[in-house]
This record gives sequence, C-alpha cells and structure tokens, in this order.
Amino acid sequence: MRLFLPQTAMLLVDVQERLFGYIEGHDDLEKHLLVLLQGLQSLNVPILCNQQYTKGLGETIESIRSLLGDVEIYEKRTFSCCQNPDVMEALKALHVKHVIVAGVESHVCILQSVLDLLEAGFEVIVCADAIGSRKAKDHELALLRMTQEGAYVGSVESLLFELLHSADHAQFKTISTLVKAL
Repeated sequence: MRLFLPQTAMLLVDVQERLFGYIEGHDDLEKHLLVLLQGLQSLNVPILCNQQYTKGLGETIESIRSLLGDVEIYEKRTFSCCQNPDVMEALKALHVKHVIVAGVESHVCILQSVLDLLEAGFEVIVCADAIGSRKAKDHELALLRMTQEGAYVGSVESLLFELLHSADHAQFKTISTLVKAL
C-alpha cells in the first residue's frame, strides 16, 4: 500500500483542552501534530476535525484550532468518529481510499475510529508519533491492536515524504523545513 495525494484524507481526533494536558508526552505530541497538519495543509489533504463532548472536554487546543482556521469541527458523543454519520458522509464525499489518523486517546477514540474505518473499507494509516494516551502501556497496546486488525503505522516524517513521492515535488522544501522541527 502506498499513499497518493488525491486518495488521502486525515481524521483528527479529540485534541481537546481539558484532555490534552493529561496525555503522556503531550508537548512532543503537540509538536508532531502541528508539523503533520501544516504538512498536510501544504499538500491540500482534506482534514476532518472531531471533538468529543465539547461541553465537557473543551475545544480543540488553541495551537491546532488556529492552524485549522475554518475547518469544520465534528461534534461527537460516541468514541468512534465513524459513528457520526456526518463524518462518514464527508469522508465518502471526498472519494478517498486512505485515511491518516492522529489525535487522542490511542486506546479509546483512535482505536475505535480505526476499527470502524477499516470495516468501512478504508486503508488506515495511524500516525504513531501523532497519537497518544494518558498511559504509555495503553498507547502501545492500541498500536499493536490496530496493526493486528490491518491498519498501517507510520510517523509524521515518513507519511509526509511518502505523499511527496519525490524531491521534485513543489512542496518538498516546505515539508523538509517542517520536519526539521521534529
């Protein structure tokens, strides 16, 4: 399986104010998320942002919210983003084959979203250094389960360069500069 730009979208999951500070390594995670999002934006990859029970967990953290601009935010109460019919309609309307998944928490909302995306027939790429949980063991076990179920795993840098395919791509310098921050 190879990523190709016209066939790829991203699902951003629950990077919210009242939860994010409790995620293990949240400072590094935020840095990786920002690089991933900026890279995907420079490549015009569609991003679907999700929030779990905003009233209780708050908005998407400011650094990401300001970067996303007017990207639609999908509100959810289920753990899986895919249980929201609006999210699935939006993904299907994009006519993509690959979905990159990033956010929190690895073992709950990420895992359940990945399982549902796989069941819906998408090829799922979990960005391992752009997801996290409160506990390292939960994160590790979630990555194992997702790969056992058929998801692919990559890093921010590897996914962005895979989408470029070549140093001749118009956004190569942009992506190269972004990943130097990691």
